[in-house]
Amino acid sequence: MTNEMNWDLEADVVVLGSGGAALTAAIAAKDFGASDVVILERNGMVGGTTAMSGGMLWIPGNHHQIAKGIEEDDEDIVAYLDATAPGQLDPDTLMAFMETGPEMVRYLEENTPVRFVSFSDFPDYQPYLPGAKPDGGRSLDNEAFSFDRLGKWASRVNPSKMAYPIRGSLVEATRGLLNEDILAEREAGDFRGLGQALIGSLYLGVVEREIPVEFEKRARQLVKQDDRIVGVVCEDADGRDFHVRARRGVVIATGGFEWNEKLVKAFLRGPLTGPVSVPENEGDGLMMAIDAGAQLGNMQNAFWMQSVLEFEPQHRNAKPNYLLGSDERARPGAILVNRKGKRFVNEAANYNALGKSLHAFDAGSHTYANLPYWLIIDQRYRDKYPTFNAEPGSPPPSFMMQADTLEELAEMAGIDAKGLVEEVGHFNAMVANGHDDDFQRGDTTYDNFYMWGDPSFEAPFRTLGAIDQGPFYAVKMEAGALGTAGGPRINENGQVLDWDDNPIAGLYAAGNASAAVLGEAYGGAGGTLGPGLTFGFIAGRHLGCHIPNR
Repeated sequence: MTNEMNWDLEADVVVLGSGGAALTAAIAAKDFGASDVVILERNGMVGGTTAMSGGMLWIPGNHHQIAKGIEEDDEDIVAYLDATAPGQLDPDTLMAFMETGPEMVRYLEENTPVRFVSFSDFPDYQPYLPGAKPDGGRSLDNEAFSFDRLGKWASRVNPSKMAYPIRGSLVEATRGLLNEDILAEREAGDFRGLGQALIGSLYLGVVEREIPVEFEKRARQLVKQDDRIVGVVCEDADGRDFHVRARRGVVIATGGFEWNEKLVKAFLRGPLTGPVSVPENEGDGLMMAIDAGAQLGNMQNAFWMQSVLEFEPQHRNAKPNYLLGSDERARPGAILVNRKGKRFVNEAANYNALGKSLHAFDAGSHTYANLPYWLIIDQRYRDKYPTFNAEPGSPPPSFMMQADTLEELAEMAGIDAKGLVEEVGHFNAMVANGHDDDFQRGDTTYDNFYMWGDPSFEAPFRTLGAIDQGPFYAVKMEAGALGTAGGPRINENGQVLDWDDNPIAGLYAAGNASAAVLGEAYGGAGGTLGPGLTFGFIAGRHLGCHIPNR
């Protein structure tokens, strides 16, 4: 059949998707020997979830870390990751990540507009585990990037999830390095930080290499010939087939399946009610890989994130919009409670670990004990801290409930009133004593990291504060995710494996479209993008360096 197929487009390497892993794969394939590379993007924008994210990379042993005198030891990395994902790590892919991650960082900085900044004091997310860096070093931020450099292509980048543009890196913003003059200069040049900076600079690298992005080309089916993937069938904006030949191979980097209700129910370990990624992440790459005979891995896991439903769409085909809910819960004067009004977790814990606490099942009531759950704050909190998309002093957002007493608030939200009143009183007493005896909130460097809590206080009061000044507020929270973490298993070259552990010739995967090489581990800030970009680089380089036998 393939011999008779009329190809609409041909290239050495075809990359599906345009997030951080995809763009890195395209750049590496071109630089390491592929004469022509094409990117197929399902919608009209590049960037995927990466563009909406914080854009950080967790890369142990990166050269910025070493330059700051923060030493690294391979045994520490293995011990830490093994403790966060016991029994889940494949030695070959783990070693490929450890060896190539620092190389990828250096390569991008030396050969593309991408520039990283060491966030040298950002703690690992489980700082109490063996091999962790409790005082930071493994996470990288992005220098602010001027979108003026992209020219007409700037409008093609997915917007951020932030309510306002961040004109600098997180390092600059959190350390007070952006004065009014710098901010004015940055705004004039349309500088952006976070995931916007990462995608903007990667996309400029793609544009400079004249790698075309074919928009409105939704990949639907891989084309196989003689046990080799040789192309892909896409659906264009008009619903017509568009055939693309891949002389060397295809890289699946289409993101996860968190917006596909059927796949979520089939695979995930517990409920997912509010994904914060781009709604195009419906598992297209996963379905194509399954059809191609790919072995699957890590399908039960996601990169969990707390979220809030901002609005339901009016159009029947549109998706709801969920806001990130990771910061509000960790500040002093905030707690999370379940329907009984009881706390169930350290609210300052990292978002991925906290997400797993939402899957606790109560056999007696045959319900998830901590779903639904609510954020509880008071007026003092509202007067001091931003809450989701509302600044201090502004009216509360539409999804925030308000009442003069905790009893009234509980009735409004559907929480047990007696339980909530007792729990807030108990929590306030622990705050007065200076220690959370129930969940040890405030005991670690991560809990007290200034990005999450209030740096004007000393630990543990950066995260611990009383809730005692009415009116009181409640927000119903969602079991959200940044993306799913399962998909086709890959080897140390980024090649997709079949069920006999053999590579499927011509097929590669990276990012959330593949089985996470670190299993359920989320090492630190950038725990998804670090491995994602690393294996995008690995896959692209392997495709660029290796010409298949015909």
